[in-house]
Amino acid sequence: MPNMQADEIYEKGLNALTNDHVYLALVCFEQATALEKTPLYCSHLAFCLAKVRGQHQEAIDLCKEALEKDPDNALHYLNLGRIYILSGQKEKALQTMREGLRFEYNQGIILELEKLGTRKNPVIPSLKREHPLNKFCGMLLKKLGCR
Repeated sequence: MPNMQADEIYEKGLNALTNDHVYLALVCFEQATALEKTPLYCSHLAFCLAKVRGQHQEAIDLCKEALEKDPDNALHYLNLGRIYILSGQKEKALQTMREGLRFEYNQGIILELEKLGTRKNPVIPSLKREHPLNKFCGMLLKKLGCR
């Protein structure tokens, strides 16, 4: 049976998060999770832990736990992707969010992917993207306005 008090606290946390009051959201999600540990509460708590306290690995573990219990919810993929972004793991973030889109069209994921942007193809496709020649040519063409 769902805990009504936990639901109310969770809703306050969502409201705080929507209004960019991440510290308040963190407190609300911690309280809600203490009352009832659901995947949804844990997922939001994980994002707030990473954003406020910088506890990236703990947040990743908590969000992955939520994903294991509720693998079809795109919101968990969004939160995990955001945590990866905060921890500097952009490739994992992209992969995770794209995987979440397979389950559900989520506007939050779309917005995050648009913020991250897409990379252009390497100038010299036969060389790796990280090759110094590709980097130099790409920067040069960008400065010249050709790219």
